[in-house]
Amino acid sequence: MELILYTERYDVSHAVHNFMDFYYSVNMKYLASDLLDKGLSPEQITAAVEKAIKVAHSSGIGAHKHFMPIFSGLENGVIQDCKLSHLAYGLVLMNADANLYAVGEFQVDVLKGFLNINL
Repeated sequence: MELILYTERYDVSHAVHNFMDFYYSVNMKYLASDLLDKGLSPEQITAAVEKAIKVAHSSGIGAHKHFMPIFSGLENGVIQDCKLSHLAYGLVLMNADANLYAVGEFQVDVLKGFLNINL
């Protein structure tokens, strides 16, 4: 048997970083591509994810804890996708095109919950 990869020294910080990435990814139960089913186009999803990441950075939320770029299989191809935590999924929906029913409905539901009102 041949040894393919050997490192004489292991960087502990690299191992800890990899473990933390795995730990955060366990809580990322959504995919940005799931929003295709809600009527968003790939371009709209990309724009909304970019805005949501900016919100995470400006709010002091560690974006790496909520957004993880990945590749997903879709139909007969591979697409660039993003794993999202519950918070990230909400941020993406809040920053998506407001002309879409699913986006408007989500924004109103969030506001009703925040204001504790029923319409």
